[in-house]
Amino acid sequence: MGQILVRKIDDDVLKRIKARAEAHGRSTEAEVREILNEAVASPKKARRSLSSFIGSVQSNRSQAEIDAYVRRLRDEWDN
Repeated sequence: MGQILVRKIDDDVLKRIKARAEAHGRSTEAEVREILNEAVASPKKARRSLSSFIGSVQSNRSQAEIDAYVRRLRDEWDN
C-alpha cells in the first residue's frame, strides 16, 4: 500500500479531524483514510440544469415568468 505525507494542515482542520476520529472510535490516521476513501469513492453527481432547478422550486410563477426572470439574471450577469 502507498503512503502520503501531508504537511501544513491548518490547525483547526486537524482539530476537527481528530474530533471526528474520536467520535467514530478511530485513530486520526484511520479517519483521514476514511475521509479520502469517501472523497474518491462515488462519482460526482451530475450537474442539474438551471431550468430543472427552477422547475423544482414551489412557485406560483408561470414558465414564462420564470424564463423572463432567468433572462434578466443573465443580462445582469453579462453586464
